[in-house]
Amino acid sequence: MSAYRHLLVERHADGFATVVFNRPEKLNTLSIALRQELTTAVDELDADPAIHVLILTGAGRAFSAGLDLDEWAAAPAAGAWLHDPVAALLRFRGPVVGAINGLAITGGLEIALACDLLVAAADARFADTHVKVGLLPGWGGSVRLQQRIGPHRAKELALTGRFLGADEALAWGLINRRVAPELLRAEAEALAREMLAHPPEGLIAYKRLLDEEARLTMAEALVLESELARSTNLGATREQIEQRLSRLRRQPR
Repeated sequence: MSAYRHLLVERHADGFATVVFNRPEKLNTLSIALRQELTTAVDELDADPAIHVLILTGAGRAFSAGLDLDEWAAAPAAGAWLHDPVAALLRFRGPVVGAINGLAITGGLEIALACDLLVAAADARFADTHVKVGLLPGWGGSVRLQQRIGPHRAKELALTGRFLGADEALAWGLINRRVAPELLRAEAEALAREMLAHPPEGLIAYKRLLDEEARLTMAEALVLESELARSTNLGATREQIEQRLSRLRRQPR
């Protein structure tokens, strides 16, 4: 367990860590202090050689309802730009699993979109409400929303500000899995363990490859894959190759 004021950080022996937004009385709104703690926690976990997968979730009935509006009203210039939580998550080299409980609104949705995989409780609800207050996203939300669900559906969410339930989010491809609320953490942990059954260096390399390819044209992505595959695979020692093959042989088919 952690000593943070606004987060709970749990390290698991299986090789993953769970970070919990812990302002349930404020629907886990993203205060400057919480974002500062998240930045510190993610950097510490990324530097921990025993941690290779990160799970992110919220305490209470919300994942996160976005910025702390009271704090933002008092200091709008600094409110959104200090301690960018998405930039912090993107520095974590291993897979990031978002376990979405309840509300994921605006800034909370932007953080969810920065996760590599999303598991949502059946009562989860997603919304981008920037348009309701005449603001624009600044943590990459507009870009990632279009990448995740396509431009037409992204425009529907962004320009109406309406809420999207878990069933519709699954049908649209916004989330990977929908589960009963009481099974959310267990499902996210099972997903983490499934990934951790493989060599951690492979998780990091493959995630990086997929992220880099998403920024390129098809032709450029094919060249990158070929170059990285040659440098990675040919650089492996015979012992490393035998270890990987042995792992494959032991896995159920």
